[in-house]
Amino acid sequence: MTGTDASVAQPVSASGQRLATIDILRGLIIVIMVLDHVRDYTHISGFKINPLDFQQTHTVLYLTRWVTHLCAPTFIFLAGVSAWLQNVRGKSGAALSGFLLTRGLWLIVLEVTVVGFGWSFALPMPLFLAILWAIGWSMIALSALVWLPRRAVLAIGIAIITLHNLLGGINADQLGPFSGLWHFLFQVNIFKFAGFDILLFYPVLPWIGVIAFGYGMGEVFLKPDRNRILTLCGLGLCIGFVLLRLSNLYGDPRPWAVQTLPAHTLMDFFNVAKYPPSLLYTAATLGIVFLLTPGLDRLPASVASVLRTFGSVPMMAYLGHLYIMHLVSMAAHLIAGQSLATQFNPLAIAFFNPAAAPDDSFLPLWVTYLCWVITLCLLYPLCRYWSALKQRRKDWWLSYL
Repeated sequence: MTGTDASVAQPVSASGQRLATIDILRGLIIVIMVLDHVRDYTHISGFKINPLDFQQTHTVLYLTRWVTHLCAPTFIFLAGVSAWLQNVRGKSGAALSGFLLTRGLWLIVLEVTVVGFGWSFALPMPLFLAILWAIGWSMIALSALVWLPRRAVLAIGIAIITLHNLLGGINADQLGPFSGLWHFLFQVNIFKFAGFDILLFYPVLPWIGVIAFGYGMGEVFLKPDRNRILTLCGLGLCIGFVLLRLSNLYGDPRPWAVQTLPAHTLMDFFNVAKYPPSLLYTAATLGIVFLLTPGLDRLPASVASVLRTFGSVPMMAYLGHLYIMHLVSMAAHLIAGQSLATQFNPLAIAFFNPAAAPDDSFLPLWVTYLCWVITLCLLYPLCRYWSALKQRRKDWWLSYL
């Protein structure tokens, strides 16, 4: 997703040097993302319980799931930032627009082919229209927006993020022939098309707002006082989240309530909607990311190097982790003497027939964390090799992986 990767433009400064902070941040998000996906395959919360429902979960499981909320908005925000940095580097409007258009289309193709099979390990497979789908269509939208001034794109991004929850009362069923378009833009949908089960969990309109916001904020990453600005923005977003969430007036489709236990009250308070991402979800997640980013400059060199390796080749990291963690999960089930029933077409089981998942096909949460570490250890050499290869060679096809 970086460099000439297929998902975003290069995170480079005007001088042509890669910005280490962006690669490190993206690498951190990849590490967190892998945890979420390993959990999906190994733990019961991937199939039969909601890890964010205080009535079904516990603190460690809740935090394990909630922290991964940071992933999708950060990926898409950084896609916008990186596009702006390409602009600053001197790429013409036409060249940048064409880059975003073709890369966006390529991501959509990957989502319904290589990624889909990585999730399923079986045919026919449900089509899970998720993060690459969202990035792809967001980049296609940004390919048109880049013809506008940066501040105009920033304003459009902020407007979409802050106002799209006003559309929550519109149901696709009310729109007749336009219902499909509304699902595509704003409303989650699970349906069949041409014999395929389609899981559309990432309607694109709110994510277009996030990528436009990233593009508009891209200039911040070139300023000498970047960390101060990001800290102030992060504080503003987090304070805004708390105040608006306390009011229960706007910003998320489900209100929170005081519960019997303080821990349950906090869980309910922070349980905000991701599908599609509400204003409060975006404010909380990007607010935390903005606050974390300045600290990345102070990481130990060894830790920063590992994260930067993952972040420098995120497309390969994303594709590779799907297959590696799926195989690791299968191995863990076999070693534990557990059923492999949930390891083939798990999305179809989880969303269409969770009762079909046998009780002996789930592993303890500590095994999830062990599989997470093993997956990262196996993924790192692949990413390191791929990063070195992309530095040595400039073959055109490498720009798509």
